[in-house]
Amino acid sequence: MKPHRGTLILVFGILGLVICLPLGIAAWIMGSGDLKQIDAGTMDPSGRSMTSAGKIIGMIATILWIIGIVAGVVMAIGLVGLRVAAQAP
Repeated sequence: MKPHRGTLILVFGILGLVICLPLGIAAWIMGSGDLKQIDAGTMDPSGRSMTSAGKIIGMIATILWIIGIVAGVVMAIGLVGLRVAAQAP
């Protein structure tokens, strides 16, 4: 039976939420894979709660980063539109 990576996945999820989007994505993907292995009985089930928490935090981090990026693009387009409108005669 393989040892769980719950602590690593939880840390990746938290770091993804705070500073680095790719770590949130990694937590989501790794958490999903590890939960499947725990369910199949090939990985130590004692890390299930940490793995689940890390996966959920990774999902939240990824979604919040995507919302932030979309909001930034929308604001940039709006500012460009205001600048063009202000220059029109």
